[in-house]
This record gives sequence, structure tokens and C-alpha cells, in this order.
Amino acid sequence: MTYATKLRWKRIWLPRLRRRTLFVIGGLTVGLAALALAFLADEAQRLFSLMQQQWPYLPLLLTPTGFAFLVWLTRRYVPGAQGSGIPQVMAARQLQSIEDKQRLVSPKLSIAKMILLSGGLLVGASAGREGPTVQIGASIMFWLGRISPHRQPGLLLAGGAAGVAAAFNAPLAGIVFAIEEMSRSFEIKTSGLVLSAVIVAGLVPLAIVGDYTYFGRSEVALVGVGAWPWILVLGAVCGLLGGLFSRFVTAFASGLPGRIGAFIKAHPVTFAAICGLGVAVCGILSDGGVFGTSAEQAKAIMAGESVSSGFGALKLLATLLSSVSGIPGGIFSPSLAVGAGVADMFSALVPIPIAALTIICMGSYLAAVLQAPITAFVIVTEMTGNHSLIFPLMVGSVVATSISRLVCKEGIYHALARQLVENTSKAENRGVRKTSNRS
Repeated sequence: MTYATKLRWKRIWLPRLRRRTLFVIGGLTVGLAALALAFLADEAQRLFSLMQQQWPYLPLLLTPTGFAFLVWLTRRYVPGAQGSGIPQVMAARQLQSIEDKQRLVSPKLSIAKMILLSGGLLVGASAGREGPTVQIGASIMFWLGRISPHRQPGLLLAGGAAGVAAAFNAPLAGIVFAIEEMSRSFEIKTSGLVLSAVIVAGLVPLAIVGDYTYFGRSEVALVGVGAWPWILVLGAVCGLLGGLFSRFVTAFASGLPGRIGAFIKAHPVTFAAICGLGVAVCGILSDGGVFGTSAEQAKAIMAGESVSSGFGALKLLATLLSSVSGIPGGIFSPSLAVGAGVADMFSALVPIPIAALTIICMGSYLAAVLQAPITAFVIVTEMTGNHSLIFPLMVGSVVATSISRLVCKEGIYHALARQLVENTSKAENRGVRKTSNRS
């Protein structure tokens, strides 16, 4: 080997090999972390379900008390762990300071997010694990980048995308989510590295628990054109509901005006308890259906089985209360369940098979909440294994997104991320002013 070849290997190929190895190791770690979180979340939901079946009115005490404790714990020790986790990753990508990034993505937050999300599900929160998995994935990749001798671009993007892929067992959804929702652009230099992390993270659950779809497999299809006007109607309804949900959540996050806003700011733990009581009431009225992710209820609706009356409305309210309370927890799975609830409400009116109706409404409502139609219909397609409904899903998702933007100008994750960045900037400015005054 000549000196020039050795030099080229040292300067070019060795750094590339290290970079690719870093992303592969990160993807493997994210996949294992996603499986661990899935196990903890499922066990927490199972235990709560057992308690709720044994003592039906226990949530009236357990849920508000649990919400209050979780908010106090989060605000006191890990303030970056509240909420979904996806806005934190988006905000971290925009921040320049390493210290500011560490407040939103770090190994400490990953462990805390797992424990606190499981705690929320243990007390009956209407929350999902997918958003937290994104923050955990980004935290793992960010930490690996910190110990790397060279700063690696695209780590947060790759970690978040790998988290989506591992959480849903949907690698294509992870890639689309990275493009459409987390970055709104895709860096050419990091595209292959992001793809490698997503593939490895997606292979981990596949290797350990086997090939599965989140909501089972559905082969239902639409025949004829008579159902298409209904798809437009359903997309509009889901768009309105999803837009209202996003607007309420972002309004609470930015601070409500007047006495109500002042009370929430001064008494966040008490407000969390009030939200928890509301979730408990919704849960009792739905025979326990709205607690947790409600994935089983969504599957039941898709299969044509009956659920509690008013499930969709109660699930939307419970998810809203859980989201604004300040406890850690995602909105992906609950949003899909709300979409299934909308399908249940319209099932007697719409001449569409219930399985197809459920899939279309799930995709449309998720698109309305995220204002990311491609991400929504790709995720639902991969979660149900149904490819014959891609075009109806596209139409419903686009219509829902358009209506949602009339109600809420900005997608929920981007609005919350922007608020986090603004709050960080304000805190830095206050710090600068204090330093100037002292000097």
C-alpha cells in the first residue's frame, strides 16, 4: 500500500467507516430502547386495566393524584421530559448551543421519559409511546455523537426517524416522518446515514418479536365511486376535529390569557390534578375504553365490534386533557384511536365497509393533528398492511390537512417546537441581562 493510499484511507475512508458504524450502532440501540419502552408501556396499561376492572371507580382518586405527582416530578427534576418528545427534538435541531440541546435530548431524559410515560399509563393517562420513543431515539444518537471524535451531522434527525420506525415497526414511515415532519427538508449528505439507522432500528423489533402490524392486517378495498363523496366529508370532519385539538393544545402551551392562564401558571400541579380527574370521568363513562392508547378499541372498531357509546368524543377529550396537563406522553396512538372513534360514529350513515372507514378516518385525523398528510397515510398503511386503500387515504389526509390549517395555522409539533426555541432564547436573554446588571 502506497503512502498516498494510506493517507487517503486515513483522511477519507476511515472517518466514513466510523460515521456509518456510529449510525448503525445508534439504530441498534434505538431499536432495543423502543422494545424496552413498549414492554414497560404495555405492562403499565395491563396493570391499570386490572386495577380498574377490580375497582371501577379507583381512577377518580388514582388518575388525578398520579397526574399531579408526575407533573411535580417532571418539573422538579426533568423539565425537558414533559409532553410528547417530538417538539423537543425539533427544537434541539434548531438550537446552536450544546447545553441547550442537552436540556431537550440526553441519556438522563431517555431514562426519565421511559419511567414517567409508564407511570402515566399506570394511572390511566390517554397517551402513547411513539412520541417519547422519538425523543429517546434522538437522545441516544445525540449522546453517541458527543462521544464521537468528530461531530456528526444528522444525528438528531436519524434518531427521531429510527424511533418512529422502531415504535410502529414501520421503516418507511420513519423515513417519511424525517423528511416531512422533523426537517421539512432532507440533507443529501446524511440521507444514507439516516436510512441506515432507520433500517437497523426497524430490524431489531422484527428480529425479536417477528413481523407484525400495529393494527393487524386488513385486505378491505373500496369498490365503485359511490363512497368517494363520503371520503371528502370524513376528511373535512376529521380535519376540523384535529385542527381544534391542535389549537387547544398549542394555546395551553403558550399560556391562556386572563385568570385561567394565571391560575395554570401559578398552580401547574393542581391543574394537572384537575385534568387527571377529567380523564378519569371520561374513562368511567367509556367503561375504561379511553385509558391508555386505546389500541384495542381501535382494533375492535375496525373488526366491526361494538365499543362504548361516545367513545370517539370521550377519547378526544381525554387525550386533550392528558396533553395539556404537562405529563410526559405522546399523541400518535391516541390520535389514531380518535380517528377510529370518528369512524364508529359515522358507521351507520356511511356506505363504506367499517374496516375501510376506520383506516380512512385514522389516517385523516392523524393528518389533521400533525398537518403532515404523507406521514399520516404512510404510517396507517404500514400499520394495517393495507395497500389497496392508499389513494382514499391520500385524499382523506389531504382534505383533513387543508381544513385543519384553516383552524390552526401551524402543525402541533412545529408550534410547540417554536415555543420551546423562543422560551430558550428568552431565558438566555434574561441571563445576559442579569450578567450585565451585576457587572
